[in-house]
Amino acid sequence: MSRPGASPAILLVIAGLACQEVGASLAVLLFDDVGPIGMVMLRLVFSALVLMLIARPSLRGHSRRGWTSVALFGLVLAAMNALFYLALERLALGVTVTIEVLGPLVLSIVASRRASAWLWAALALAGVVALGGGGWERLDPLGVVFAAGAAASWAFYILASARVGREFPKLDGLALAMTVGAVVSLPFGIASAGSALLRPELLGLGACVALLSSTIPYAFELIALRRLPAAVFAILMSLAPATASLAGFLLLGQDLTWLEIAGIALVIAASVGAVRSSARAARETAEPIG
Repeated sequence: MSRPGASPAILLVIAGLACQEVGASLAVLLFDDVGPIGMVMLRLVFSALVLMLIARPSLRGHSRRGWTSVALFGLVLAAMNALFYLALERLALGVTVTIEVLGPLVLSIVASRRASAWLWAALALAGVVALGGGGWERLDPLGVVFAAGAAASWAFYILASARVGREFPKLDGLALAMTVGAVVSLPFGIASAGSALLRPELLGLGACVALLSSTIPYAFELIALRRLPAAVFAILMSLAPATASLAGFLLLGQDLTWLEIAGIALVIAASVGAVRSSARAARETAEPIG
């Protein structure tokens, strides 16, 4: 049975995905001015400022283990964003997001421990092969390495986020971790962007990227999660490669071959299948025997 307000919640998730990919497209357009690492710094710094203002986290009463979790989470955030933008510099947006999605997909498959997980793994592998079927020469090798690194970082992000969520209330842990990531990225971002950081219009666009890519999607997802079953939410998030491909085509003029489109569709299908399988396993575990 669907929860009350499910339809508006679904629209919020889709709007959040759209904002995220528009933000990524805008970031690509700024690479010539500030570089990928400079863009990472701007996104993390502005995201941290907004989150700190919203959450106003307390710095007292936290254990050493809690602070360690926050520090690791912040490093993962910085690495994930840096690898994602470095990949975007060399690959189409849709291809980059598709490869990145493999991180949580593999994590979901490994965690499920079901025979059907191998089906979804095979489907995802077929999707990756199809991505290169249009000609691996179209895919920059270093870009693929960066995207694969972003995928691995996303898997670690999920684990680190869950740990911080247990240690800190509300948005406190995320705000503190984002601040750690921003501080870590500062010297690299300043070195990359240089005097471009003195241009107010670029700072304003950097703030827009932070709002579109982080603040708005996270707020929409938070609201949607209160009204949607977790499995439905995860399936909707699996559509990220499709929204990224559409944004790349409309905003950046990035065309994809039919084989690449088929590869993206296969990865989405594998993600949806893995999510549904995990949800079914969770229900079976929760049901009493007898």
